[in-house]
Amino acid sequence: MNQTDGATDETSDLKRAGLSVAVAVLTVSDSRTIETDTSGSTIVDQLTQAGHRVADRKLCPDEYETIRDTIAAWVADPAVEFVIVTGGTGVTQRDVTPEAVRSLFSKPIPGFGELFRWLSYREIRTSTIQSRADAGVCGDTIVFLLPGSTGACRLGMEQIILPQLDIDHRPCNLTELLPRVKHEQPPVHGRG
Repeated sequence: MNQTDGATDETSDLKRAGLSVAVAVLTVSDSRTIETDTSGSTIVDQLTQAGHRVADRKLCPDEYETIRDTIAAWVADPAVEFVIVTGGTGVTQRDVTPEAVRSLFSKPIPGFGELFRWLSYREIRTSTIQSRADAGVCGDTIVFLLPGSTGACRLGMEQIILPQLDIDHRPCNLTELLPRVKHEQPPVHGRG
């Protein structure tokens, strides 16, 4: 390896270390434990491999109030910049993650769910309509909702979330917008 290659590697390492974000990960499941939670582990592994910090990781049952309270606590914590939730996004009676978390959205990000389902269609065809993957801004925290399957988590992380957490992703990314999300004042309505 020549000096130029070494300098580039060092710069990349420093850049990744200096621009990592803090992410909390929640698995919603009535049947998994931390030990059997392959979806949550996939998310955590991909985040750490990309140089990001896992601020917290929890598992909770498919219960509206528990999901909402967990996300609300992370949204209130200035140390958490992003939240990724896996599970509870289907269409059964127990799947209440979107309802619980959408109640906290100050701004929905509908393109996330649309893009996720479009990408997912290539793998699981029309079964993707059963996914209610979603995302939104909650206060000054950005929250992503992924299905509970490990394959869906891998797809969402690799194809959407990790590129958007990468400060070098162009033409833009959520990490570079985060300071503006945190400090942006809402427009004053009724003035013209």
